[in-house]
Amino acid sequence: MAGKKSYVKDYMTKNVINVTPDTKTDDVINLMKESRHNSYPVVDNGKLVGMITAFDIISKEWADTVKDLMTRKLVVANQDLTINDASRVMFRRGISRMPVVDGNGALVGIITNTDMVRSHIERSTPTKVEYFKKTMEQLYGIKTTLKHMPVETNKLRPTQDKVYADELEGRAYELEKGLAEPAIVVKSGNRWILVDGHHRAVASKQKGYETVDSYVVDLGQDIKLGMEKTADRAGIRTFNDIEIIDDDKHPLIALTESMQDQASEDDD
Repeated sequence: MAGKKSYVKDYMTKNVINVTPDTKTDDVINLMKESRHNSYPVVDNGKLVGMITAFDIISKEWADTVKDLMTRKLVVANQDLTINDASRVMFRRGISRMPVVDGNGALVGIITNTDMVRSHIERSTPTKVEYFKKTMEQLYGIKTTLKHMPVETNKLRPTQDKVYADELEGRAYELEKGLAEPAIVVKSGNRWILVDGHHRAVASKQKGYETVDSYVVDLGQDIKLGMEKTADRAGIRTFNDIEIIDDDKHPLIALTESMQDQASEDDD
């Protein structure tokens, strides 16, 4: 239904200079001078264990080695995270660089704000809503109309069975600041079917907003969409039927501390 997605693995820097917990602080300073980078991942036995930054060095009490200065609690991404989700996480967390790890916690790359900008510049696929509109027309042999308009929150029929608590927090912030992207809605007969933007819509519902800013693709007739049938079978008819996964993280985002805790449990 949507255009081709861009993923972290497509834009991350793969050959990342890193240091170890036992690297001398003086050596890190020299490395920063030579490379003009102000931060480096810290790797121990193949696993990412922290990050050492220029701020760590100047703001903390001096220590001879990295292990006593590095930041241990990091936000890290899986390389299969989409660029859009990665950019939102980095924006909300206020970070400009995010390490990328594999399923074993090994460092495989790093994604930066510059990479985010490059991904958007290089993107040449149609916008998601235009792609969806054309797909509907081709699939059903009809001519649709597109409107950008507010849709009453209580009229929306969801088609997704779960949302994530941290994503809801992010969407709520975007709504408050006027930064939220419009949802994508299909008007089929008298039904307003939510296609994309469930986190935005649920956040709007929780905040008590009466409408959701939406791109509405009007089919001009009553057609039962496949996603409606799937939602029917799953018993998803209102926002109350959507499960909120309250694990405080995106499924492809983690914290190094929790990864290390899991590793310790596996070793026991």
